[in-house]
Amino acid sequence: MSTKEGEPVGLGTGLQAGAFMGLYLGFSLAVVSVLTDPSKLQRLATLMCVPPMLGAILLGPFLARRRRPVFLGTQPLLVARELLHSFNEGQGKWRVLSHVKSDGMSIRIDMHNLTNINGVVDAALELADHHSVRFIVGQGAHNSRQPELRSKVLDRIEQKVSITRRKRSAKSIEVSPEPTVKYVDQQKKINRAILILLPIFSFFAWLEMR
Repeated sequence: MSTKEGEPVGLGTGLQAGAFMGLYLGFSLAVVSVLTDPSKLQRLATLMCVPPMLGAILLGPFLARRRRPVFLGTQPLLVARELLHSFNEGQGKWRVLSHVKSDGMSIRIDMHNLTNINGVVDAALELADHHSVRFIVGQGAHNSRQPELRSKVLDRIEQKVSITRRKRSAKSIEVSPEPTVKYVDQQKKINRAILILLPIFSFFAWLEMR
């Protein structure tokens, strides 16, 4: 099973994303403009129109090269069910048809009613090298149906997978492939840059406008 990369988002989407980022900056500067001198409507209109155009021109080509997340569709689900078919425990118990599904972006494996927990986790982690796999394990509360399930699955995953690929939520544990982790890290860097640069731009704009 080979890793598939998503297609580039394209110039149109890149321009739209750049314009949106520029609009975000322009709106922030417009707020500064209104607070410093509400009477300068022409400056306000300029700040709302020029940054989106500059964002589209400067950032659009760069953002156009970013690749889309791969939509899993049906094929990975079929591969997952085939891989885990040997763990079927019969009707009314754990079966791949009822416990292995896909939400389009990740493979969802419901671990309830399962006897061979470690076997399914180990097999599913092979899929996690190429696709996101979400293990449905519940909250692990004492009054739940299987309170020990969450800790058993988590312990096994921690033995096999690095912390950078693991993500826990209230009722599930998700394991992502390395390309997805890199994509998330890239997004975090972009968000961090925006959070750092926006206050700086706003401060200098305030100095200029006051």
